[in-house]
Amino acid sequence: VLDFLVARYGEFVLLKPRFERQTVLLWLLAPLLLISGGLALWLQIRRRARSGADLPAPPLTPEEEARLPP
Repeated sequence: VLDFLVARYGEFVLLKPRFERQTVLLWLLAPLLLISGGLALWLQIRRRARSGADLPAPPLTPEEEARLPP
């Protein structure tokens, strides 16, 4: 059955296709996506830390406190 499926549809139907020139993309795509996602997450965290987005807001001035509704 497996030989028939491979002959008809190619190595892509197998759970673990043989590592060949035609199946390199199947083997390398998952690690490349994982690495690129980790890199994107790391860059986003680094960019957010540099911009100071995680810093607390400065305290209100007396004029700003006076404008607040009771």
